[in-house]
Order: sequence, then structure tokens, then C-alpha cells
Amino acid sequence: MYSIVTREDTIRIPAEYIRAGRNLSEHIDELANDAFEGRFDSNENYTVLTYDHAPLGRGKIIHGDGAIFQRVTFKALLFTMENNEVIDGYASEISEYGAFVRIGPMEALLHKSQILEEPINVNLGIKRIEGSKTGKYIEEGTFIRSRVVSKAINQNDPRASKIGLNCKMDGLGSYEWLQEQD
Repeated sequence: MYSIVTREDTIRIPAEYIRAGRNLSEHIDELANDAFEGRFDSNENYTVLTYDHAPLGRGKIIHGDGAIFQRVTFKALLFTMENNEVIDGYASEISEYGAFVRIGPMEALLHKSQILEEPINVNLGIKRIEGSKTGKYIEEGTFIRSRVVSKAINQNDPRASKIGLNCKMDGLGSYEWLQEQD
């Protein structure tokens, strides 16, 4: 789920950052954080945070741009989720569609049809989803173990990514339900 890796990439240092008396490395941390944090990479890993930025060699200036394109090395904390991975989170919001579950830095949808093998009642007044036969429920703040069943990652806008969850299988659901099974 979480891992720390060492990476190399290029950042753009605008001309206005280049001033007499200021060291280029003073700007690299800020610009690298802006360039890499809060984004998905090509392997659908979400970069939570970057640190230990260091320039690699000399930067290059592209004709007509005026900015420096600088190779940097850095360490990155990545959040990764695979299809069918069992993941823990908590219900951050209850809606007419189901529960939005916070899993690490992301939010995923646990659709009401994917919660229990029985009809579901959604009560938005008390922000609760309840099974009509067993009385099992999920409300905001409930800790949930679920399985990732679908991912539609939007690399341009990570907040628009869609992650689907399921907790109908044995060993999945609200922590309270799991304790009752033991």
C-alpha cells in the first residue's frame, strides 16, 4: 500500500526564481513538491510526498523559454492500490449512492449495492446505511475493510479518479461486523 522509492525527474525552474544572491537549491524543494506531490504516475502510484531533493548536474535552458529544466533526484512516499486488494479505511461521507471511504490519501465509493447481501436502507438524515434484515449499519466514521474492485485513475485530475469498493465477501465489512463473526 505505501512504499518509499528513489526517483529521478525534471523540474522547470522559471526565470523569476533565478535572482542574484539566491541559491538555486533553495527553490528546488518547493518546485519539486509542486511538480510531483498529489499526482499519479504512469504506473498509477499516487505520490503522497517528496523529500531529499537534490539537483543532478547542470540544468538546461530551452531557447525561447528562459526557464531552467533541472534533473533532480528525490525520495517519494507512494500510495499504491491493486485491483482485488483488501484495504482498510473509514466512511467519510454517506450519500444516496453509498459510503465514500477514505483509504489513505484517496476516497473510494462503496456503492450501496456492494455492502450487504440484503436490501439496504439509506437514511441521509442520520447519515446511516442499514441492512433491512440484519440491522447491520455503516455511518460516518465507521471503520471498514473492503476490496478494491475497480479503478479509473485520472492522471490529469487525481480528485476525479474513481475507485470502487466491495465488502460483501466473508472477512470484509465494518470492523464491528467482523468482531461479531469471531
